[in-house]
Amino acid sequence: MHYGLKPDKHLRLHCPFHDDKTPSLQVYYKTQTCYCFSSNCKTHGKSLDVIDFVMHKDGISKREAILKCKELIGGSTSAVAAVPVSRSGILNYMFTYFKNAIHNSKPAQAYLQSRGLDITRLEVGYNTAQFHHGARRDEQLISACVSVGLLSAWGSNTREGIQAYKPFGKYCIVFALRDREGSISGMYFRSTVNDSDQRHYYLKDRKGLYPGYPKGDITRLILTESVIDAATLLQHHEIGKAYGILACYGTNGLTAEHEAAIVSLGQLQEIIFAFDGDEAGRKAVEKYSALLKNRLPYVLMSSIVLPDGEGINSIGVSHTAEVFTELLQSRTALFFSTEVSAGKTNLSSPESTAVVSAGALLDSRNPYKLIYVGAGGNYYVQGGLSKQLDSMKITLVIEHKESGHKSRNKIDLYEDKQVERLCREAGEKLGVRKDVLEQDLYQLTDLLDQYREAEQGKGESTPAEGVAVYTLSESERNTAVRFLRQEGLLQVLNVLLGETGIVGEEQNRLFLLLVALSYKMPAPLHALIQGSSGSGKTRLLKQVSDCIPPEKVTRLTRVSDKVLYNYPERYFINRLLCLEDIDGLSEEAEFAFRELQSNGELNSATSIKLDNGQITSGQKTVKGPIASLACTTRGELYEDNMSRVFLIAVDESGDQTRRIIGYQNRKAAGEIDTGREQERKGFIRNLVRSLEPLEVVNPYAGRLQLPEDAHKIRRLHDLFLNFVKMVTLLHQYQRRRDSKGRLIAELSDVESAISIMFDSIVLKVDELDGSLRQFYEQLKQYIGARGRDYEFSRFEVRDATGVGKTQQHHYINKLVELCYVRQYGHANRGYKYRIGHWDNYSRLRERIKTHLGDQLSALVTEHQRTPDRTPELPVVAEGG
Repeated sequence: MHYGLKPDKHLRLHCPFHDDKTPSLQVYYKTQTCYCFSSNCKTHGKSLDVIDFVMHKDGISKREAILKCKELIGGSTSAVAAVPVSRSGILNYMFTYFKNAIHNSKPAQAYLQSRGLDITRLEVGYNTAQFHHGARRDEQLISACVSVGLLSAWGSNTREGIQAYKPFGKYCIVFALRDREGSISGMYFRSTVNDSDQRHYYLKDRKGLYPGYPKGDITRLILTESVIDAATLLQHHEIGKAYGILACYGTNGLTAEHEAAIVSLGQLQEIIFAFDGDEAGRKAVEKYSALLKNRLPYVLMSSIVLPDGEGINSIGVSHTAEVFTELLQSRTALFFSTEVSAGKTNLSSPESTAVVSAGALLDSRNPYKLIYVGAGGNYYVQGGLSKQLDSMKITLVIEHKESGHKSRNKIDLYEDKQVERLCREAGEKLGVRKDVLEQDLYQLTDLLDQYREAEQGKGESTPAEGVAVYTLSESERNTAVRFLRQEGLLQVLNVLLGETGIVGEEQNRLFLLLVALSYKMPAPLHALIQGSSGSGKTRLLKQVSDCIPPEKVTRLTRVSDKVLYNYPERYFINRLLCLEDIDGLSEEAEFAFRELQSNGELNSATSIKLDNGQITSGQKTVKGPIASLACTTRGELYEDNMSRVFLIAVDESGDQTRRIIGYQNRKAAGEIDTGREQERKGFIRNLVRSLEPLEVVNPYAGRLQLPEDAHKIRRLHDLFLNFVKMVTLLHQYQRRRDSKGRLIAELSDVESAISIMFDSIVLKVDELDGSLRQFYEQLKQYIGARGRDYEFSRFEVRDATGVGKTQQHHYINKLVELCYVRQYGHANRGYKYRIGHWDNYSRLRERIKTHLGDQLSALVTEHQRTPDRTPELPVVAEGG
């Protein structure tokens, strides 16, 4: 390690003591020596230990080499026999020995070859159980191995008076189990000889996972039944690239450590079980899928279906690598299984649909591939069923049970003539009696009828049905409530938001979270994030919306003209709608979005096709209310859009740019723990789930006036009052309630609301939008240093502000239009500019702050003078 030399898989390296084109220096880890086989080497014929190697490599005396080795190992007096003392260090030391031993063991290599395992692609070792023997018995090594369980004292002393030891895992191949940091914390041993006896061994105090803890950013995780199954999949690069892989330790071997590692995966979307195709494997899948579904209700559960008696490893030995791709592509979803007993169906999930009729079962695990096993063959309904009740047009595949030959057809099962013709033709093709096929299809038709009725009974399907509703455990709720009860809640919540990966934007991120949280309320809030292209507004929206429970969030990149009218009626009720770029909306889509914000409902007259196939006129309704977050690069929008929302300008300052670049550098260097960021987002989601949508009353309403020159003051005042309610709602476990159970806002809630939304109030008063104001302030600062009458060009401004050509063109033209900047000269000679209006933005902010501050001070003074009069409402409880 010190010299940066790494042996190849045969434990050879290029000799550093001569010009070596072919590796000729053999390393022997067992004896801690090396030997160069080249006759051109000055060390040829000498077996070098560690001290000799350092002496020749550095050209120093033996005494100097000993001192250097002592320094390298931290002062130990023995450079050769330095055995680590920590458990992890000992296990790493011994696993290196085991890995080296496998290259010299033909039985181990033969066993691995029989299991289809390639030692050049895997980290695997072999325990010959000889490491504690030898002429130079190393008591330090023996003591270390005893401490971790690799050796145990056995029998009486030998005739020479030396203690005998029994090795653990003799003649076993060895796999390393690793902890969260990637260090070896345990080992798994698989016997190569005792197939009829016990075959699996784990070190005492079993810890660690194989091949290690899954990466925090994986979205799909394969759980195998055994370590060797996991090793089989690890050899295939494409699978390891697309999926995380984690080995269980048998059908009863999903440990608490496994569970904790899986639950901590913040981006996990699917868990795929790859257990053996036997009764024990199927029961284990049923058991552990239910366990993990309870912990991770949003994560899909699926299973690879293997032939009876087969496992991942046995399949890998007898097939090419492509078989695993096919098995993964054809995996089946779980939580649909049914148990048929006495003609009844026991559903394991409320989302499942299974139909039993006269003892026959329709397998609806995949709604787009319904399966029925009849007397004459296997029947597959591809593509699902139409909802129209006047026909049953399907794509039907009939498979011969023995030969596997198939007949593929499109048919309307309600047409007897079509059914009769199909049975005749398919029967001739597959060699099945026509009357048997007819009986099967009549039975299938009855099953499909019942299935369709059951599906319609579930109610209207919505795009949100793929996301389950998460139920907080008692422990999670108690933890969330304790957090929500603490003092300085807004400050600690803001710090928590920063730990989710939101860089800077301290005021904006808290503001946006409270706006997003309002989806729970009858009168939700809306925010529009303004910023130039590439300023980070979309990322800010995404990061904040990630902190809201995903079952209540719809995030869209593009919205077509009529799409909002076509959502299911109740889909948007109390939901957060995020539009990543509102600039791309057409006038029709903007209108629909605006109406959903204000009225909380969309109504349109349209043509409706009834279930019986008839077409009639009707009314299509989409109900809200919604909270919304949207992004724009435009400074001005349609006035009706602007008045309905809080305006938020992203920070485009140089300091913020440096903070973002610093974060990107730390993340690229691996210094940012993305798993921890996901944990913080998950915790904030639990905080949101713990808040009840309680009614809030504000005793101070009407006693504080916003600046009269604010844009659309009527709507802004209403937004302000609703925002105060959101601050109070966040503090619901700290606020008193009146006799009707309503939360009572405190003066501190009003103060916090003003502090958080102050910049948005200023934007409502300011004639310039957020990003344009930031540009203009930069421009004034640059020109002010050169004199108020200083004449400048666009090129000069571009260099001074760092704003791109297109964005600067937009800013300058807008400032000229508003008479803040005057334009001189001619286009063919190049325009010159001067500042035309030196407004005082700082004074504007100070005026608004003073206006609100004076009113707050008066309220505080009044409250201190007559504390018993505020609030003037009957209070019944504290703490929520």
